[in-house]
Amino acid sequence: MIIDCHGHFTTAPPALGQWRDRQIRAFGESGARLSDAELRISDDDIVTAITQGQLKLQRERGTDLTLFSPGAGKMAHHYGDEETSLAWSRVSNDVISRVCRLFPGSFVGVAQLPQSPGDALPVSVRNSVTELQRCVEELGFVGCLLNPDPTDGYYQAPPLTDRVYYPLYEKMTELDVPAMVHVAMSRNPALQGTCAHYLAGDTAVFMQLCQSDLFTDFPALKFIIPHGGGAVPYHWGRYRGVMQDQKRPPLEELVLHNVFFDTCVYHGRGLELLLDVVPTENVLFASEMIGAVRSVDPETGHRFDDVKYLLDSIGFLSAADRQAVYGGNALRVFGRLEGVLKSAAAAPASEGGTEP
Repeated sequence: MIIDCHGHFTTAPPALGQWRDRQIRAFGESGARLSDAELRISDDDIVTAITQGQLKLQRERGTDLTLFSPGAGKMAHHYGDEETSLAWSRVSNDVISRVCRLFPGSFVGVAQLPQSPGDALPVSVRNSVTELQRCVEELGFVGCLLNPDPTDGYYQAPPLTDRVYYPLYEKMTELDVPAMVHVAMSRNPALQGTCAHYLAGDTAVFMQLCQSDLFTDFPALKFIIPHGGGAVPYHWGRYRGVMQDQKRPPLEELVLHNVFFDTCVYHGRGLELLLDVVPTENVLFASEMIGAVRSVDPETGHRFDDVKYLLDSIGFLSAADRQAVYGGNALRVFGRLEGVLKSAAAAPASEGGTEP
């Protein structure tokens, strides 16, 4: 099974974005709360969006399953207050749940968390615990997105190793679900979103983890750092050297039991570097389609986000390593995934939904 561990509903029906715009505007103008009852999206709307978007490309490119979450850039945690973020996260996660119900063999949910910056962060972490538990136990989700910068481009939050996040990590460990560390939008004009903010967040979080003893406190905690780890594979020697200078353990002991990287690297040589530097058991297949880069690469004739084509072109991977990257590692890292897939396969059509 080929499992894409990094997919967002970037083609969601327009009504979702329109509801969000009204929510932000209502709170900004008067502090009013928009009811989720005002969001109207039919199953047909979702089917059209998925079959003409992500599912169409999945089938064309030979991917079996996508771990599917709300659009990362649209999380936009800086808007409103902690109640605003909670309402937006619940609405977004419910839409993802409907996708998974309609297409149970092709999509499994990954949750957006209701994070908020500043003084609201501790409350929002507690809300995140509640929302994660709802998504896992009631909706069948297998992971979550964790934003290391709820200020959306200004990096004014404490590092992810801060104890303010410990209630969330306790719940993640209890539920056996990993977090993909993924920033949202950038509202900082000096920091472009998908090529600067995303990769900067990936890189910064890896160093936060290297400098902490988080995994001593939570030995079963698991993070996926997306986009090939940002600058991490390219500067692996720098991290090793700094940890050595600081009398810290080697990276293999310090982080690699708990930290994994995805293959959202839209360049063959960059993907080769990732797989050459990072142990194969720490790499999960992902494409983030339909996402940051949607055009055709003139050098290959394939779309930049056709990562399976790039991965298939790498000759030094053994058959066992290729199978691990394509699906085996995801089944190991997402501890609940195999059970969710078995339940979906066993469910009658009337309960589990039928793929159009």
